[in-house]
Amino acid sequence: MKRVLITAGGSGIGRAMGQAFDAAGFEVWITDVDQAALNAAPLGWHSHLCDASNEAEVALVFDAIAAAGGLDVLCANAGVAGPTALVEDVALADWQTCVSVNLEGAFLASKYAAPLMKSAGCGAIVITSSTAGIYGYPNRAPYAAAKWGMIGLMKTLAMELGPFGIRCNAICPGAVEGPRMEGVLEREAAAKNMTRDAVYDGYAIGTSMRSFVEASDIANMAVFLGSDGARLVSGQVIAVDGHTENPDPKI
Repeated sequence: MKRVLITAGGSGIGRAMGQAFDAAGFEVWITDVDQAALNAAPLGWHSHLCDASNEAEVALVFDAIAAAGGLDVLCANAGVAGPTALVEDVALADWQTCVSVNLEGAFLASKYAAPLMKSAGCGAIVITSSTAGIYGYPNRAPYAAAKWGMIGLMKTLAMELGPFGIRCNAICPGAVEGPRMEGVLEREAAAKNMTRDAVYDGYAIGTSMRSFVEASDIANMAVFLGSDGARLVSGQVIAVDGHTENPDPKI
């Protein structure tokens, strides 16, 4: 049975990824900082409390995976939204936290996955970036910078690891329905002196399909990228966003 590790797999996109990989016949391992979310994971999943930006904690998880027999797919999915503010109003500590969890989290997971996959001569790494890593977003400088950095990391990993049979790709979700996006909408509405519904509509109108994305849409793409059906898909930035035309049409 193939094995997948999903960081931040306790809820949201990560939970949807776990469910999709489980349905595809994978042995599912997840990490999260939320113990309650881990406790609620489906029976049979391997759950580990782990801060994606803490190298010591990440190393322990990969020690356990190595002892279990290795890793076929890594979904480096951990992330935080970061502050919603003009760049001059962003505190350095908030910038550092956002970049650490998003970018350093993806780096650490990839760093420890690479040797396991090299020894097997195959593997797939799927990094959850964002359309903010393609277009940039006003009032979201830390998040956009981190997500752009994750794409640069992915491109480099694809070059370094390809000769060992390891593929690496990035998924760029658009606006995803769920609690995290609700927080973004509320903060953005406050920053722009708009209603939450007006901001929501702005995101939807900014896509050619006039729609938000469901977590399952991201999960389905992750399963494809981790499958043999994508055996020659590597180094790609794949947006699952209903085709974003304008990342912030209200500005």
